[in-house]
Amino acid sequence: MQKITTLIKKDLLLEVRQQYTFYGVLLYVASTIFVIYLTLGKPEDDVWNAMFWVVQLFVCVNAVAKSFLQDSKGRMLYYYSIAGARDFIIAKLAFNALLMMLMSFLSLLIFILWLDNPLLHFWAFAGISLLGGIGFSLIFTFLAAIAAKAQQQAALMAIMGFPIIIPQLLLLGKVARAAFAPVLQAGLWQMVMLLIALDVLIIILAVILFPFLWKD
Repeated sequence: MQKITTLIKKDLLLEVRQQYTFYGVLLYVASTIFVIYLTLGKPEDDVWNAMFWVVQLFVCVNAVAKSFLQDSKGRMLYYYSIAGARDFIIAKLAFNALLMMLMSFLSLLIFILWLDNPLLHFWAFAGISLLGGIGFSLIFTFLAAIAAKAQQQAALMAIMGFPIIIPQLLLLGKVARAAFAPVLQAGLWQMVMLLIALDVLIIILAVILFPFLWKD
């Protein structure tokens, strides 16, 4: 735990000092939502829901997917000498999950500010958005770790990520739709538990498979 905590603090300090990732993504979110506002005005509930998750997907690609791509070989060799593979990947997953939770909540606030608030269950949608942000961050962190070993890093990550993220996007859209209805739909908790199970599966796969990439 001490190594994991130290690695998370390292990423946090780098983010606080540089800040270009946070403010760049925040500017991307604000400009995208403003364009949606100029184009659609105040969209319908289904359009609002769909646009929110599309924006979240691209936010994750910009904010989280660079976690491995920006590390040089020399820096990775240094990490290899001071930490184990499982400690390193768990720290990356945890930091990116925290970062994506923050970006998801800020995106939700900006959506409500410019595109009105059609939500009947705000806190339910906020919880789903945080859960979705965690899921996106886990998937793209793991994919970034794989793509970092290839030449065409960004292209490979997009190719691998598209078929993996689509089922989760569809499930999130269906679960989040309950926040727009006056009565919560049946089977909602089963779908939420399925999202949590998918996140746990990604963590297990990352912990098992990343040591083989780490040795390479």
